[in-house]
Amino acid sequence: MSDMWAAIRWLVVRIAMIRWLFKLGWLGLLIPIVLLLKTIGVPILAVLSIVAIPVFLLLLLFGLPIFLVAVLGSMLMGFLGLVLALGVVALKFGLFVVLPIWLMWTLATKVYRWSCKRDGGDSSSSNVPPPKTAGGPGETPFDSDEF
Repeated sequence: MSDMWAAIRWLVVRIAMIRWLFKLGWLGLLIPIVLLLKTIGVPILAVLSIVAIPVFLLLLLFGLPIFLVAVLGSMLMGFLGLVLALGVVALKFGLFVVLPIWLMWTLATKVYRWSCKRDGGDSSSSNVPPPKTAGGPGETPFDSDEF
């Protein structure tokens, strides 16, 4: 009988933990705010401190001790700093490498489509004669002169 209660208790704890994690989902909205503040030119330490205030208040609201709030908050801010640094690197790579390649590809395809449309969709030239076929029963399809 105690195994059944242990299984039920385990299930309830898992469900409560999942609901608690969904309550923290709004913290994902802080990443675009951090990127925006960094783009404006606010120093990274000031950006992280601006974002740290709601995180610390949320952790205190859940009733965690001050020491755990400081440890978990600093871990979250360190992760956010890592995401910010990697995001800036990815943004620079995207702007200076991916964007020019994409623009050149798009321009080349548009020019190619425009030139095909200008020809009326016919890409073959009109002055090329049709290929020769074997004419009569005594004629072989491959003459020695053609090689």
